[in-house]
Amino acid sequence: MSELEVRVLRVFADETGAGGSLLAVILDAGKLLADPRDRALTAHRLGTPATVFVDDPEQADLAVYTPDRQLPTAGDALVGVAWLLGRLLGGHPQTLRPAGGDAVSWQEAGRVWIRGALAAVPPWAHRQLADAAEVDAIELPRPPGDDLMQVWAWLDETAGIVRARAFGERHGVAEDEACGSASMLLAAALGRRLTIRHGAGSIVLAQPGPPGFADVGGLVVEDETRVVPDLDEFLAG
Repeated sequence: MSELEVRVLRVFADETGAGGSLLAVILDAGKLLADPRDRALTAHRLGTPATVFVDDPEQADLAVYTPDRQLPTAGDALVGVAWLLGRLLGGHPQTLRPAGGDAVSWQEAGRVWIRGALAAVPPWAHRQLADAAEVDAIELPRPPGDDLMQVWAWLDETAGIVRARAFGERHGVAEDEACGSASMLLAAALGRRLTIRHGAGSIVLAQPGPPGFADVGGLVVEDETRVVPDLDEFLAG
């Protein structure tokens, strides 16, 4: 019988520490969950928008899964795991190593940032609406045409403040509370730094990086630690 510890974070919390997208992190995953099929099943059963399996904390080797599939990378997942590894290792990791390629990371004004390749993030589409009220009025479930869609409007165009929501049914998440990868693509498309008020109460910071890259950052807080007392029973359902 193997016990599994799952650290649950909230990534892209607001200024008060509220909100944020749930992220599950499993440390030393290679010892208990080396099989990709077991990882996919674990991510599905945990049900968080993303689950990170850390194979080597010192080297920041990791894999990112949604409830439905493995992703090459994901902005919220990398921001969250960078924050957690920094706390556990006594120094912020400069480079993270997901399947989609290395991503550099840093801290700035109490926020954790990562820079990722846009080619590795999911192909989010964007639709601009007239104002934030239209974004707020959107109801679930969304039609198929809105799958993997970030809908947004300006709150303050001069200041670069945006209201946004993201819908990703194909990844097993009807609405993503705070989507880092979609925000990276939006900042790159608009060519400017953005403060994105996302979901029900989250804040995502995003800005263009060098050609082909974008940066995403935000506040991370730890929510809870879940313990799965019997991993074999958990996987068996």
